[in-house]
Amino acid sequence: MKEKLSQIELLLLDVDGVLTDGTITYADSGEQVKSFHSSDGLGLRMLMDAGIGAGIITGRSSKALEHRCKNLGITLLFQGIRDKADALEQICADTGIKKERIAYMGDDLIDLPVMKKVGLSICVADGSQDVKDHADMVTDAPGGKGAVREVCEAVLKSKGLWQTILDRFLA
Repeated sequence: MKEKLSQIELLLLDVDGVLTDGTITYADSGEQVKSFHSSDGLGLRMLMDAGIGAGIITGRSSKALEHRCKNLGITLLFQGIRDKADALEQICADTGIKKERIAYMGDDLIDLPVMKKVGLSICVADGSQDVKDHADMVTDAPGGKGAVREVCEAVLKSKGLWQTILDRFLA
């Protein structure tokens, strides 16, 4: 697993059930309200600051997600995507990153087609059992509760970058 983690240049994420706990709340206006875990955000910032990319492929579209991505500096945002594998092809073409160097983190059946094509497939602890069965890695934390942070730290540690990051916080 450490070998696969150390090869990652880009971490792609689903949103509902991965960056959030999967709960979808609607305001009276019909607008979606999403809650994101702050430690996942810090994990993504540390990952990107270390030169490893992060992006989103999600079946839903939401302004809340757009705001979160802007706040984190994530520009690779694909919303309203029915075929996530097609989005992966576009991302590879746009970035020049090979699929073998991409990790994808999902939680449900819609994520399987893209998970089968990347170098490292990851499922959150509370994801679908069928997805867990086909994942290279299953997190200890559930979606929306630190699972993304767990993966970010694992990638950074596998690349030997964690101590440098930790030292910055201790200085």
